[in-house]
Amino acid sequence: MKLRLVAVGRLRDPSVAALAHDLRRRLPRYGPFEETEVDAAHGGDPARAVRDEGQRVLRALPTGEPMWLLERTGTQLSSPELAARLADEAHATSRLTLVVAGAFGASEALLERATFRWSLSRLTLLHEWARLLVLEQLYRAAKISRNEPYHH
Repeated sequence: MKLRLVAVGRLRDPSVAALAHDLRRRLPRYGPFEETEVDAAHGGDPARAVRDEGQRVLRALPTGEPMWLLERTGTQLSSPELAARLADEAHATSRLTLVVAGAFGASEALLERATFRWSLSRLTLLHEWARLLVLEQLYRAAKISRNEPYHH
């Protein structure tokens, strides 16, 4: 299954960007992976930012493809549960897109479009960190699925 991550904004923190780069380099060993960035909104109106960013993300999504949305109120999964859920998705589809919305959250249109809402934590996380954690958990899930060692 091809995994794709669509994220709002750029990774500006050099240390976060370096860690993300390392994980992006590792992931293709376990299957096709790509990452797409859409521009974050500029200005001080959060409602407008959420709407504009949501439209940009929706334009980047192929029609009919399953899409998981990172959402604080979504379903929390352990790493083994994530690995199993991704394996189930691989049996049902050839592509899966995961979306990390911007700093102000996801638009109603993205919430409606999501086939699954995944929560990393009930805590509010910086969206750059959430993106990094998604990459790390995708890598960990791939290792778990292949029964390869990875620190516990």
